[in-house]
Amino acid sequence: MSIGKYIKIIGRGKDGARSIPREQAADLFGQVLDGEVTDLEIGAFCLAMRIKGETPEEMAGFLDATHARLLKIPVHGRTAVVLPSYNGARKLPVLTPLLALLLAREGLPVVVHGTPTESTRVSAQDVLVALGIPAQTAIETIVNGCVQFVPTGLLCPGLQRLLDVRRVVGLRNPAHSLVKLMNPCDHPAVVVGSYTHPEYALSMAATLRLVQATALLLRGTEGEPVADPRRTPVMDAFADGEVTRLQEMLNGSLTEVPGLPAPDVQSTTRWIRAVLDGQEPIPTPIALQVAHIVQLSDQTRTTP
Repeated sequence: MSIGKYIKIIGRGKDGARSIPREQAADLFGQVLDGEVTDLEIGAFCLAMRIKGETPEEMAGFLDATHARLLKIPVHGRTAVVLPSYNGARKLPVLTPLLALLLAREGLPVVVHGTPTESTRVSAQDVLVALGIPAQTAIETIVNGCVQFVPTGLLCPGLQRLLDVRRVVGLRNPAHSLVKLMNPCDHPAVVVGSYTHPEYALSMAATLRLVQATALLLRGTEGEPVADPRRTPVMDAFADGEVTRLQEMLNGSLTEVPGLPAPDVQSTTRWIRAVLDGQEPIPTPIALQVAHIVQLSDQTRTTP
C-alpha cells in the first residue's frame, strides 16, 4: 500500500496544501503505524504535516487509528488518570511523578506513559525509577492507588517508531501532539493534556471536543502535564464534547519557589519524597490541579 495519494494533498506547501477528512486521516496514520509504507514516505508525511499543521479533524483521525492499535491497559477500580510524559525537564524539575503519586494517594489508578524525546532532558521515567517505580515490561492491570509507567513502545511499537523520527530529522510530527491526547486504558479515563504555546491550546481543545474525550487541559511545565509550581494556570475540563472552566489563572507569579530542587534526578527525587512526607508543602498550583483531577475522575463513568 502507499500513502502517496495523501501526500499529494497535504504536501503542496504552506499555501497549496489541503486537509483531509477524519476517515482518510485514520487510513493514512494507520498505514504509518502498521509499517506498511517506506521510510521515504514517512519522512514526506512528517515534513508535510510540519509545514501544513494538522487540523482537529485530522488529529481525530490519527487518534482513531492509534486507539485501534494500542495494547490497552486494563483498569480495575475508579476512573484512571492518564499522564502523558514526553518532554522532561530542562530548567525546572520534572514534577509529573509528584502529581502521579499525589493522585495515587487520593486512591486513583494513575498511568504515566511516555518515552524520552530529547536526550538532554531529565525524564519523568528517570525520576520514577529513582522513586522505586520501574517501567512496565508487560501490560498489567492498573488498580486504585497505584502508579504505573508504561513505555510508548509497549503500547504501540509503530507509534514509538514515529516518535523516534524526530531524532533523525530534528522536527516534531503529529505523533508528538497525539500522545498528549490519547487514552491507553480499556475504560474511559481522565487524560491530562498539556501545551506549551497558546496556539496548541486551541487545536488541542478542538480535538478533545471532537473526539468527546474526558480530559483536563492546562499549560504545563516545559511540556509536562503538571502545573508550574510558580503560577496557577487556567485549567479546563472536557467531557462528552463540552468544556468547563475549572480553574481561572491566579494573578501573580513567583520567580522561584523556596526549596524547589535543581532539575537533576537525585535532587528532584529527594524533594518529592519530602513533599509526600509532609516536610515540604505541596505547591499551590499542583494542589489545585490534584483537586480538579480527582473531581473530574469521580464524575466520569468507568463503563465503556
